[in-house]
Amino acid sequence: MKKYTDKGKKDTRSGFGAGLYEAGKADANVVALTADLKGSLKMEAFADAFPERYYECGIAEANMVGAAAGLAIGGKIPFVGSFAEFVTGRVYDQIRMEVCYGETNVKIASSHAGITLGEDGATHQTMEDIALMRALPNMVVINPCDWTQTKNATIAAAKYDGPVYLRFGRPKVADFMPDEPFEIGKAYVLNEGKDVTIFATGHMVWEALQAAEALEAEGICAEVIDIATIKPLDTEAVIASAVKTGAVVVAEEHNMAGGLGELIAGVLASTSPKPIEYVNGKDQFGQSGTPAELLAAYGMDAAHIAQAAKKVMERK
Repeated sequence: MKKYTDKGKKDTRSGFGAGLYEAGKADANVVALTADLKGSLKMEAFADAFPERYYECGIAEANMVGAAAGLAIGGKIPFVGSFAEFVTGRVYDQIRMEVCYGETNVKIASSHAGITLGEDGATHQTMEDIALMRALPNMVVINPCDWTQTKNATIAAAKYDGPVYLRFGRPKVADFMPDEPFEIGKAYVLNEGKDVTIFATGHMVWEALQAAEALEAEGICAEVIDIATIKPLDTEAVIASAVKTGAVVVAEEHNMAGGLGELIAGVLASTSPKPIEYVNGKDQFGQSGTPAELLAAYGMDAAHIAQAAKKVMERK
């Protein structure tokens, strides 16, 4: 299998900060708003370089989204930044009515997503946000896997005309993807395989690659596909891989309801049904602990992905 090298642990939220700065340099219409979280969203470089295009909205996400919609109507390209828990559930009505219903060109930048936020616990973690954003008409949902892909996805989001939800995290994780332009709606085949397909998104992509290495040692050839864009889903790539291998695992740092697993299951059920296993948070809130402890406790690490792959292959 193809080997991926960790170029150094970096947090994906810093990839967003780097991408926002690059987008700001490329287009003077790019503006940034945050809810008293400039440091947490890594917006300092943008704010320092373009202070006239940076807006501090205080702890008032609903007002921030409304202001962003107004800026978008005026021709700007606003990125609003907060924790994923607060910039989705807390302001769902504003996103629905002021962003998606009107198809305003607002980018929702959500950091600290999933349980790998870690010690902050259930009140600040979210494993329901993808479901919320997927349900909204006109919303693009992007969940990049490392610093490099997050940077390039942010640049791509700035060029896309319409609502975008960008999801990223706090912990430092492997940075392994090539530095190349991000294509919204494309599934990235990271490893060709014939025995089982592992579809993964976000932080789970690196876990999936580690699982594939462990499976290779047992003579199992796993195909690993990075689903960086959850909506619109690359259904052609999903179906082709599932048909080729005949067995599917979906790994995501999100609960089952409304997540990537249900989405892929729906696509395959209506086209090419295959046995499928899910590696996710099932139907639970998070809890306090280190990212590694929580992934293991919730059955969402590389070892559990490998176990799911072996289990689903028995049903081929």
